[in-house]
Amino acid sequence: MGGDRLRVAVLFGGRSAEHEVSVVSAQGVLRHMDRERFLPVPFGVTREGTWLTPEETEQALRSVPLNSYLPLPSLEGNVPPLRPQVLGALATVDVVFPLIHGPHGEDGTVQGMLELMGLPYVGAGVAASAVGMDKALMKALFRRAGLPTAEFVVVARHEWERDRPAVEASVRDVIGLPCFVKPANLGSSVGIAKVKEWTALAPALDEAFRYDRKVLVEKAIAGREIEVAVLGNDDPVASPPGEVVPHREFYDYRAKYLEEGTRLVAPVALPSTIERRLAEMAVAAFRAIDCAGMARVDFFLVGEEPIVNEINTIPGFTPISMYPRLWEAAGISYRELITQLIELGLERHREKQGRLFSPDQC
Repeated sequence: MGGDRLRVAVLFGGRSAEHEVSVVSAQGVLRHMDRERFLPVPFGVTREGTWLTPEETEQALRSVPLNSYLPLPSLEGNVPPLRPQVLGALATVDVVFPLIHGPHGEDGTVQGMLELMGLPYVGAGVAASAVGMDKALMKALFRRAGLPTAEFVVVARHEWERDRPAVEASVRDVIGLPCFVKPANLGSSVGIAKVKEWTALAPALDEAFRYDRKVLVEKAIAGREIEVAVLGNDDPVASPPGEVVPHREFYDYRAKYLEEGTRLVAPVALPSTIERRLAEMAVAAFRAIDCAGMARVDFFLVGEEPIVNEINTIPGFTPISMYPRLWEAAGISYRELITQLIELGLERHREKQGRLFSPDQC
């Protein structure tokens, strides 16, 4: 039994392209969590979307070597995604640490389930998670907050199917070349293409619509790729900046997960005026989507001008990922970062418990 220790569910895996990264992140959190204060309880989700009990998860993790980018093994037979024994085990924990990236983990769906169960959890709430996953809504809120972004247009599948020439003409008039075509709700650079000639636009849109009903076409920005970590709830703070130096033309799926050569520089030395501007903009982006707990904000640095690219509400959390490395540079160890995030999740839950839900409670 956990005694006076808080039982912390570590939720990881899932159906996204970042399944393996999530597994390595969970291994790091499970190993480095402060065992004097917390009792970690692992909940894995297979690539097929099947939730595992803590006992099944521990057995599955025994077959995955530490820091090896391998998927959780699947259960045999026709197993439903969520079983009563999984929900029963989840109901016994004190707080949840979600580490599932992408759809069905970072998009507000898991957060909504935890809200219904009345469980505290680490990180962004339902709305911020959903907006942080939807690049079109995210960038609209960034612009409303006065944050600079690349020029973009949003194309719906029905618009593309109804009048392809009109969509292509709009992209020509508003965006130009080169441009990026991206599914609005997906991570890990899956389905993204850089278009350098107009003959490649239609195939890129067709490919992106395989993953989402809404696609972003965005002007390509030639600049350094800078990332800033943000930590907090009502009073968030920003870390020193880091830099991604991809070995390919852009930081695509292959550069992230399949090939070596990309360098993460954490922290990166920049003029103090630029560092301050990046920190201010990172916090502004965090607040623009009403985020909580943690996020990583990604920028393009064009000369001395930062341009916001996107926000990630569940950033990679392996011990060597950019988010914890940037806080390590700021003097917060991986273990202490885990503790602070759990405390922030509990703080936010306590604040929500004080709200009224109906006039009858007055």
